Formats: sequence, C-alpha cells, structure tokens
Amino acid sequence: MQLIPYIVKHTQLSEKSIENTVALLNEDCTIPFISRYRKERTGNLDEVQVGEIVKFKADFEALEKRKTAIIKGVEEQGLLTPELQSKFQNSIDLTSLEDLYLPFKKSKKTKAETARKNGLEPLAKIIMAQRSDEIEFIASKYLDKEIVNEDDALEGARHIIAEWVNERSDIRNQLRNQLERHALITSKVIKTKKDDEKAQKFRDYFDWSEPLNRCPSHRFLAILRAEKEGFIRIKIEIDNDRAVDNIERRIIKSNNSCTAQIELAISDAYKRLLLPSLSNELLKNAKDKADTDAIQVFSKNLKQLLLGAPLGEKRILAIDPGFRTGCKVVCLDAQGDLKHNETIYPHAPQNDSAGAIKKISSLVDAHKIEAIAIGNGTASRETEKLVKRIHFKNPIEVFVVSEAGASIYSASKIARDEFPNYDVTVRGAVSIGRRLADPLAELVKIDAKSIGVGQYQHDVDQTKLKTSLDTVVESCVNSVGVNINTASVPLLSYVSGIGPKLAENIVAYRNENGAFKNRADIKKVPRLGGKAFEQGAGFLRIKDGKNPLDDSAVHPESYGIVQKMAKDKGVPVSGIIRNEAVLESIDLKSYCTETIGMPTLEDILEELEKPGLDRREKAKVFTFNQNIKQITDLQQGQLLPGIVNNITNFGCFVDIGIKESGLIHVSNLSDSFVKDVNEHVSLHQQIVVKVLDVDVPRKRIQLALHKKA
Repeated sequence: MQLIPYIVKHTQLSEKSIENTVALLNEDCTIPFISRYRKERTGNLDEVQVGEIVKFKADFEALEKRKTAIIKGVEEQGLLTPELQSKFQNSIDLTSLEDLYLPFKKSKKTKAETARKNGLEPLAKIIMAQRSDEIEFIASKYLDKEIVNEDDALEGARHIIAEWVNERSDIRNQLRNQLERHALITSKVIKTKKDDEKAQKFRDYFDWSEPLNRCPSHRFLAILRAEKEGFIRIKIEIDNDRAVDNIERRIIKSNNSCTAQIELAISDAYKRLLLPSLSNELLKNAKDKADTDAIQVFSKNLKQLLLGAPLGEKRILAIDPGFRTGCKVVCLDAQGDLKHNETIYPHAPQNDSAGAIKKISSLVDAHKIEAIAIGNGTASRETEKLVKRIHFKNPIEVFVVSEAGASIYSASKIARDEFPNYDVTVRGAVSIGRRLADPLAELVKIDAKSIGVGQYQHDVDQTKLKTSLDTVVESCVNSVGVNINTASVPLLSYVSGIGPKLAENIVAYRNENGAFKNRADIKKVPRLGGKAFEQGAGFLRIKDGKNPLDDSAVHPESYGIVQKMAKDKGVPVSGIIRNEAVLESIDLKSYCTETIGMPTLEDILEELEKPGLDRREKAKVFTFNQNIKQITDLQQGQLLPGIVNNITNFGCFVDIGIKESGLIHVSNLSDSFVKDVNEHVSLHQQIVVKVLDVDVPRKRIQLALHKKA
C-alpha cells in the first residue's frame, strides 16, 4: 500500500488534501503554519486534521521501515521468495506483518529447534498428515543416542507441531478475536502485601475481575500500577476449552493414532506459546489504548490551562505563602520584571501580622500595584485572609494562583538563567505573579508533566506523552501569538519554525540591538533563514511598530493584498484596520488569485477587524468559603464555591480551599449521560458544588456539580 491511500483509509480525508499536506510536511512546514496559512492547498484542514495526517504518515513510515528490515532478514536466511516478499510488502499493519515473519524468527534454544536437530521433523510431518494408524511404531524408527524411546520421539515431534500451530496466522487471528471479545482481566493481592499501608489505595483490586474490553483506561492504568509496585498479580483469562476446540477444528481431520498426538501438541501450543504471546499482545494493545486516552485527557487539560485567563500587563505583587519560613513577597512591573523582593512573617511561629500588613501596604503604594497574586500552597488561605484585611488606597484585586510546578521551575536552568542572583523562593514567587499576568508565557517554562493536570501521566508512554504535549503547547502559543520583543526563550522556542536555538539567537540579537522595529528585522537574526521566517513570521507580533500589520496574524506574504485593498479604498493601511465600514465594503472575490483563495482572504479580513486579538478570557477574582479550612469542617449537603483543578475520564477534581481536592464523579456531573467530562466543565472553571460524602480517614470528598459560576 502506498502512503496516500494508507492515510485516506485511516482518516477519510480527501486524497488531494492529504497529498498537498504531505508535500507541505516534506517541505518542513509546521502544523500551525499549514493549518493557518495554507488553507487553499489543504482544502481548509484544521490543526487536528493536519495532526492526524502527521500521525498516520509516521505510522506508515514506521511500517515500511519494519518491512524493509524483515525482508532483508529473511533474504539473508536464503528463504525469501517473490511470493513471500509480496506478502510482506502488502501487509497493512504491524500485527499481520509480524505474524508473517514469525516462522523466520527462529531461536536456536526452542524445544522445536532441538527436536529438528534430533531429526524429528519428518515424524512431525507424518503425524500432521494424519494418515497413519501406527504412529508409535513409526516413531521407533527415529531413536538414537539422544532419543532413547518412542515417547521421547513423539514428544519432540509434538514440539515441532506446536510451533507450526503457533505460527499459523489464521489460528492466531481466531484466538485474538476471542481474547478481544471475551477476555477477563483478573487481579489478586500478593498475600504478604495485603496489610501493607501503601497497598491500601489499591485494595479495590485485591480480588478483581472484569471484561478487559470494558475496563476504562484509568482503572486499567491503576491496576497496572498496583502490579508494578508489587501489590497484586494480574492475569488474562478466557474459556480455554473453547479456544482449544476452535484450534482442533481447524487442524484435526481424521481419527487415528495421530489424532491424540496432535491434540497434545495443540494443548501444548495453546498453553506454552499462543495464550502467553497473545495475552501479552492484548495487554500491550490495552495499555496503548489506555495511554492514548490518558494522554488525550492530559492534552485537553493542558490546553485549557495554557489558554487560561490572563490578567494582562499589570503591576503585580506576588506572594509565595509559608508558615515557619515566612511568605516571600515580590513586586513585578507590567512587563513581569522583578523590582523588589523580601520576606514577611505574618503566621506562626512569628505571628507578625501587623508588620506584614504594614509592609504589604507600603509596597503596594511604592510600586503602584494593581493586583495581588497568592500561591495556593501551604498557608495560602491564611495569607489571603490577611491580605483582604488590608485597606488599600485604591481597589486591589486579590487572586489565588495555582503553584503546580512552580518548585520545578524555580530550581530549573531556565529560572537560574533568568534570576542568577536570587534563590528558589524568589523565583517561585515571581513565577506565581507572572502566571496571573499570562499563564501561557510562564507555564511553557515548566515540563508539562510537572503541572499535574493529567491522570497517571507517569505511567503512560513517555515519548508519546511528550510528543502530544509539545504539540499542544505549540498549538496554544501560535494560536495566541508572541510578542517578539518581550518573549522568553522557552516561549519563542514553541513558535512555528523557530525552535530552541533560534529562540536563543532572537533574544541575543534583541539584547544587543534593541527591540525589533518591524517583521523584516527578524531576518537579521543569525541563522534565521527564509524557511524559518516563512513559518514563524505570522505568529510573531511587534507592538507599536511602524507597520500596524506587524501586530497582527496577517502573514507578511499577504501584506501586498492588504495594501491593494487599502489603495482601492483610497485610505492608508492604518485606515483600513478596525474600520468596519470600509472592511464591510470590500469584495473579497476580486482579490482571489491562483494561490490566494477565499479561506485566506476571510482570515485576513477577520484579522483586520480585530488585529492581534487575544481570544482568551480575562482573569476573574474568586473567593473560597472562609469557614472551610480543613476536611473536618465539611458537612454533607453543604454548597461551596470551587475551582476545577483537574479533569479525568471518570470526573473532575475541585479545589474547595483545603488541602484535599474533592471529586465530582461523572455520575454527579449531570442528570443525563456524560460522554465527555470536558463538555460539562473546563479546567480552572469557577463552579458551585454540593458535598455528598466525606471520608476523613481516607481523605476522600465526594461532590456533585450544583451550578456553574
């Protein structure tokens, strides 16, 4: 099968769209660039569809690479025939390809190979022919110093037959089908670990059984984790008698002395070769599916988190709260630069609340602070209560900000490079403040896995997870756009076509030459060539430049079209931007060319209406119930304000202002069936929940969604 038909089969997209998209990918174009600026060539495919083409292109290339390796290996054995080569080349997936290759993956240490060396293959063939009624007598002719009696000869022949049975693709596919439809996954506790304190979180799986095809991904991953940590053993079970009967019906054609030998060989093949191999394959496929589901959840959550509401360019006082070590306070200007830092000690054991209030008040006045950000970790509630007691001269909004991953950032090389003269506590407080101003710009500095918005992220395939999360970050960064004159190296590195090295070069050029005046200046950055400029220019913004289009998503390659539109209307380019009357009077059809069609022209017009529009919502103040400070304060039936802080396939977790997050199970999200949790709630959404149940010993809180704030 060729590449294009392969992708068509898996995506159902048009052949022309796929052909053109593959051509663009082969020209080193990125997903954001293709989906935004090459709509005419792709047939208006969006990022998700282009991403599917990327995935199946990679799958096809991996399949072809494996075919080449297998064909070469069989050829080196001197066993490759034109018919066999054709079968290999026509395989449409890795499973069927590996089944075909199985007979050629001989290990010298197998029981069947030992039997062959002892000259028992002819006897195995006679048994499989099923014509002899005196197989014991025939077996006596194969005795030698290694094979001392008829039983040894027959056993060796059965080993060879068992291997043949195992290698038959029709039998493997039949058993695969039975496993996929009817297999149970069972788990049993390891008796010596039953009372282990760490094992108690997995006690639901101490004696568990359910159909594997109905086991949800989060439960399957939990069971695998319990096994990995040594608390349980898992097993795949099916109706063994039925499986063996199905194999016998395919092989046994007579009823003579050979029949019993074949039955024994089939039973051996099933128990020793087929069931273990295909059970492992089934578990691997189930793990791959669970990984895909978990990664998809993580990716959705990460996207919502990165596109969280920014406060914008405000002067912010940020507090990283603490008890014994005090609260680290930093003041940031509107660009997020650190202007001041110190430590206050309002809580136990020092209890200097008066001094803390005085210090915060003076800092707010001195730095003309517009908002206060408080980390949501230890002593957060107490610090928030303290700050809200302060009577500021001007209204100051107070926000509680997630600290997830802040400690990872503060100890990272990125943080050390940004603040070489400050310790981790200062860096952490700065990160909290910057997260309030612009979550996307700050969170890209942290390994996405450390942000804590997924399920079992450390148990899934790490390569696939990284690829997916990098794609999400790239998509978010490019959908919002980046101010090239203020962006950090980590943020710039996710811009289409840029990458880490060019991002470093951009910042170095900016530090040496000052701010970029226009997009054309970007070409002056060392090693930033025409391809990188083409891919990235439309996503890089220049604020207050001479050309207003430089602060828009209009690509420089389309500036000529906008200039022609403005000229035709008798106004300068600046006179067409945000000019609703002029824009509505433009006939887009008159600007269509062979390469620029209506999709691109409509995008240009939309951008001219609101150039550089940040489509993210603005940050909103939120307050927890001040009477709830710990889990023992909760009572059944209470209605509480909360913030969604994690979403999984089985529900969502909600921060209600205490150490433990509560769970809204899918069954408590809606009165109707919930297919996708994300259709009902989103990450960091402000909601009102009802307390259903509180399990203090296990620190579990069951909630129901009451209403969306």
